[in-house]
Amino acid sequence: MFFSDPASDAGPAPPRDSKDRVPPNVTVLGGLYTQNGTWAAAAGHFHTWDNDRYRYLGAIAKVDAHLDYFGLSSQPRSYTLQGVALIQQMLMRIGSSRWYAGLRYIFFDSSSTFGSGEIPGELGSVQKDQRIGAGSIVVDYDSRDNIFYPGEGSFLEIEAQAARAAFGSTQNYDVYAARGYTWQPLTRTLILGLRVDSKFSTGDIPFYAQPYVDLRGVQKGRYQDRNALTAEIELRWDLIPRWSLLGFTGVGKAYGRWHSFSESQNVQSVGAGVRYLIARKLGLAVGIDVAHSKDQNAFYIQVGSGWR
Repeated sequence: MFFSDPASDAGPAPPRDSKDRVPPNVTVLGGLYTQNGTWAAAAGHFHTWDNDRYRYLGAIAKVDAHLDYFGLSSQPRSYTLQGVALIQQMLMRIGSSRWYAGLRYIFFDSSSTFGSGEIPGELGSVQKDQRIGAGSIVVDYDSRDNIFYPGEGSFLEIEAQAARAAFGSTQNYDVYAARGYTWQPLTRTLILGLRVDSKFSTGDIPFYAQPYVDLRGVQKGRYQDRNALTAEIELRWDLIPRWSLLGFTGVGKAYGRWHSFSESQNVQSVGAGVRYLIARKLGLAVGIDVAHSKDQNAFYIQVGSGWR
């Protein structure tokens, strides 16, 4: 990760924990490799201009992932997903408020293959090679004291996404999403965090892009359907100036195509973590989270908050 301070040429910057502080420009280069042969490489950049009036986000990634699809049977069926992904986003501040609005574009040129060679029956006919090309209208609210590891403030995002041939997509579908996080200091050293996340889809959405329950301790895509809802609570204790401990728990549901809301399973997880404030000026902390859900345990190396 590489950082630069957009406020460096604009006079003295507000204090690090001020909600008026301009986020740093960030460039990220990264990669991953797992025991099952999954690998990915990515590059991304976040940039602000005109005292945070404009915000740009761009990224490109190459992925070769070995995953499990559960679907209607709730039994894992292995598949491989390969492709190149691109994201471009530009937001503009609305007046002098903390609201931003703008556009996002996502493109993913993919190839998917089930290990057994047989496509699950509930998916019908699935093309091996698919392209996602989707444009979105995005509205954000951001009052966080820093973008990496907030101790106070809120973040809200509302998105209306349409995948169409005009955007380069082989599938036509829509996604409507809203997510919100807030951090509220209870005392000088205790911070309460709350999170809600929702996604609703219509149309011919690829099976791997369907909304899913996104909780620490729950395998990505384990609970997937037409719609998904998630809620999480986190308590943070700033033990000493650079060290903090976390405890968190959450619940989620995936429903809409195969199960109604009342019939779908309640998915729960619980966990704990630790953070070390490695860059005090930026408010950047690193650490680990461990989490548990039904028949699953997970370990995460975290940069900043566990909420994205």
